[in-house]
Amino acid sequence: MSRVAVVTDSASDLDPARAASLGIAIVPLIVSFGAETFSAGVNLTTDQFWARMTAPDAPFPTTAACSPGDFQLAYQKAFDEGADAIVSIHVAGTLSGTIKAAEIGRAMFKDKEIHVVDSMSASMGEGVLAELAVQMAGMGVAAEEIAKVVTRRRDDIGVYLALDTLEYLKRGGRISGAQAAIGTLLSVKPIIEVKHGLVETAERVRTRGKAREKLVELLTQRPIERLSILHTTDAGVDEFTEQLLAKVPGGIDRSRVTIDLVGPSVGPHLGTGCVGGVALYREA
Repeated sequence: MSRVAVVTDSASDLDPARAASLGIAIVPLIVSFGAETFSAGVNLTTDQFWARMTAPDAPFPTTAACSPGDFQLAYQKAFDEGADAIVSIHVAGTLSGTIKAAEIGRAMFKDKEIHVVDSMSASMGEGVLAELAVQMAGMGVAAEEIAKVVTRRRDDIGVYLALDTLEYLKRGGRISGAQAAIGTLLSVKPIIEVKHGLVETAERVRTRGKAREKLVELLTQRPIERLSILHTTDAGVDEFTEQLLAKVPGGIDRSRVTIDLVGPSVGPHLGTGCVGGVALYREA
C-alpha cells in the first residue's frame, strides 16, 4: 500500500501540535511587523502574534506567500520520510500566491506524484480538507482519488465570520476602501463568507449579539459532518460555541468539533473580537 503525505500551509490555521500528531506538514507563510519578518508558526506562534498585534503602537502586520523553495523542502522531506505520493492543499489562489509557489515546487519533482489542490477557501476551510485527506490516506485511498474527493468536497465547506470592523480586511487589500467606509458609517457588525475563493459580505447587522444569532443561522443550514469554531482574541467564544452546537441539525459528536484560534497568516485580515465557524456539511 502506498503512503500518501498531506501538506498544507499556515493559512489553514491548523494548530501545529494537532497537525504534527496527524502527520500534516505545514509550510509557513511570511508575516511582517514593520522591518521584522517571521515564518508563521515557526518563529512566531499564534499567541506571540496576537500579543504583538494588540500591543500599543504596533505596526500593522502584513503577510506574504511561501516561496517555491519552501515547498521544495517540504516535499523532499515527505519523500525522504517514506511517502510515495503527496496531496498538497492550499489557501485559495484568489487570496494568496501560495498555491502558485506550491505548483512551482511541484515542478521540481518531475518523476514524483504530487497533487496540488486549491481549497478555494482559507483558515480551517482548508484545514478541514487537509484533515479529511489524512483520514482517507490512513484508509489506504490513493493520492489521485484523495485529490479528487477533496476537490469535490470543497463545495461542502461553509465559512462564516462576524467581524467587529471591516478595517483589517481593507488594510489587507481584501475589500475596497468604499466597502469598509459603508460598514463604518452604518456602524454595522459585518458577517463575511469565504466562498469560491472570494471574501464576500454575507450580512450586515447592528450589534454583536445579532451578528452571532445570524452566524448560527448561516452555519446550521445543513447537517454538519465536521465543525471548526474560529475566533480571534477578545471574542467570547465559549458562549458562542454552546449557542451554535445547540442548533446543529441532528446534533454533532463533540469529538468532531474543534475550537481554533486564528493564527498569524489570517489574523491580520480579521482583527480582534472576531468569531465564526467552518462547517464541512454532510454530502447530500
